[in-house]
Amino acid sequence: TRSGKSTTLAALINHINETQASHIITVEDPIEYIHPQKKSRISQREVGVDTENFTSALRSALRQDPDVILIGEMRDSETISTALKASETGHLVLSTVHTTDAISTIGRIISMFPPNEQNDVRKRLAENLCATISQRMLKTFHTQGVIPAFEILVSNPGVRECIRGEEPMARILNIMQENFIKGGNGSQSFDQHIMKLYEKKVISKQTALEAASNQSDFIQKLMID
Repeated sequence: TRSGKSTTLAALINHINETQASHIITVEDPIEYIHPQKKSRISQREVGVDTENFTSALRSALRQDPDVILIGEMRDSETISTALKASETGHLVLSTVHTTDAISTIGRIISMFPPNEQNDVRKRLAENLCATISQRMLKTFHTQGVIPAFEILVSNPGVRECIRGEEPMARILNIMQENFIKGGNGSQSFDQHIMKLYEKKVISKQTALEAASNQSDFIQKLMID
């Protein structure tokens, strides 16, 4: 809550709307941003007003040939299962989960299912997850404003192995950090982005230390730099 998830989702939808001729369906509770028609055709539905719940709205959406589906929040296993089905059939699905980072997001999705279904969910998630974006709002240094710090996980073969359970889930953090150092696929850990914001003097040293996921490692890097 208050980390800017809705704003980021709205920005992603707006970007698609401005650059692609797509059919976009959003299911939200409540609708926070109204999107005008630009290049895309957009249908926005509010839970409790236009539809009974997320799951029934998703089922209806799949019959209307959308290219992009936005789900305001994945709250239960039924909604997640329908979202996975949508992604398996070629739709871009955007949604949110109340978690703090990539590892806890993947873990939360898997844990919403009973133990006997989790292996299947791991396989489906590994095959269809494109990326996770986690964000925290930090106070800026010279102004009274805030700026988001992002942890970005872009899926690759190593990430898929971790999701399937072939490698420890904790290895995902190392994969993100290594990709960032190599200038790879766009992944970065929170601490790497926080360090970047500190080096650019966007946030203070105190804010950076308070926000860092691993304070001792962060202090060590500050001393080396």
